[in-house]
Amino acid sequence: MHRWIIGARPRTLPAAIVPVALGASCAVGAGDVVWWRVACALFVSLALQVGVNYANDYSDGVRGTDDVRVGPQRLVAGGLASPAAVKRAALITFALAGLAGLAIAIATSPWLILVGAACIAAGWFYTGGSHPYGYLGLGEVFVFVFFGLVATAGTTFAAIESVTALSVVMGCGAGALACALLVVNNLRDIPTDREVGKKTLAVRLGDRRTRWLYVVLVTVAFIVVIVAAFWRAPVLLAFLAAPLAIVPSRAVLRGASGRDLIGVLGGTGRVQLAYALLASIGLILGS
Repeated sequence: MHRWIIGARPRTLPAAIVPVALGASCAVGAGDVVWWRVACALFVSLALQVGVNYANDYSDGVRGTDDVRVGPQRLVAGGLASPAAVKRAALITFALAGLAGLAIAIATSPWLILVGAACIAAGWFYTGGSHPYGYLGLGEVFVFVFFGLVATAGTTFAAIESVTALSVVMGCGAGALACALLVVNNLRDIPTDREVGKKTLAVRLGDRRTRWLYVVLVTVAFIVVIVAAFWRAPVLLAFLAAPLAIVPSRAVLRGASGRDLIGVLGGTGRVQLAYALLASIGLILGS
């Protein structure tokens, strides 16, 4: 069981929790919230994140791009599980996400089935298939769209059967922080990714510009809060999370590399969770 927990990459799970918390908070005061559907949305988001992690582990493992790495050990590349077992775990996790999403779709709109199918397809083809878009530098686009805009606005829709402008704005904040997490991961892997021909955005931008991209993404998340304050001023409480971003941002700008960036991943996750908690409180207070 421990190996599957490692493969699920717990440090990445805040990226799945944050948009759901924000989307649900945006729904409060904008309609009659159906909380069981919010719970299903959280399950979908978490299952998709874990499914993506397993799928990436499988695809990168069979391609050999994870054979030499600095970060946590991978299931396939590290010999902890067979490729077939990891692929099966990814498909089962995606199927569970699909079932929970189907329950929401039945209760709200059948259009969500198409959205769910797009999410699963995007998760698989990030590193899977013959032309994975994650190898072309488009991973951040996927993360921003699906773990930012879609997850946040989608949760609001699941809760009240309506997408609000506020939920789209807060989705940008969630997406920016989720991208920041991915940028740190790819920054750490630039040397090995470049060697195997994996052209992530970090590889394309280079070390220095990738470090500044991280800082810009974190900054954008807090700028979004200022915009959201035009709807609900108490959301400015999220700025209390800003000090948590100082240490990881400073480490990135000062040239942290290799294993030192693992700590930055954890720090970024803490920023995400604090941001979501404080912003959610503010959104609810302002409803």
